[in-house]
Amino acid sequence: MMKINIIEANENLGSPVSFEFVSNAQELDAVHENYSFDGDIVVKGEFVATGRGYRVSGQISCTKSFVCDRCLEQSSQQQVHDFDEAYQKRGQGYAEDDQDVNYFDGEQVDISPMIRDVLLSDQPLNNICNADCRGLCLKCGANLNHGDCGCDRTVIDPRLAALQQLLIKK
Repeated sequence: MMKINIIEANENLGSPVSFEFVSNAQELDAVHENYSFDGDIVVKGEFVATGRGYRVSGQISCTKSFVCDRCLEQSSQQQVHDFDEAYQKRGQGYAEDDQDVNYFDGEQVDISPMIRDVLLSDQPLNNICNADCRGLCLKCGANLNHGDCGCDRTVIDPRLAALQQLLIKK
């Protein structure tokens, strides 16, 4: 669990209090069927009492492992995700209908759910090993990142296929 004690921040109103947590994907429940986070997930940041609430900001560093959607090879990449969230203690006399604020009880703020949400929501829809990945040949299935396979991969627009037949007859 990633819990921050608010007492130190309350004593130094407006001054940031640094924190660092090390966790893993299982502890954060950041498990996905299409990729995994290997090793440690490191969270570093600052916690500030603003007078009306608290501000938590920082970065999440991790290593993501996945199978590339284009070339089907195992790949991994280092990732850094920024976060900046507002927290407010429940029952402080402020309206609790603000959607931009996270509410907490007690003297500690558990940022684990927020870290999990940031980690999972910042993932791209497609897992691509790199921007230049050429993928697989549609005819023979060879990985085009390792070299050209020699197949004719010309795709003719079906609307123009009749014109292609005219060229063949000549």
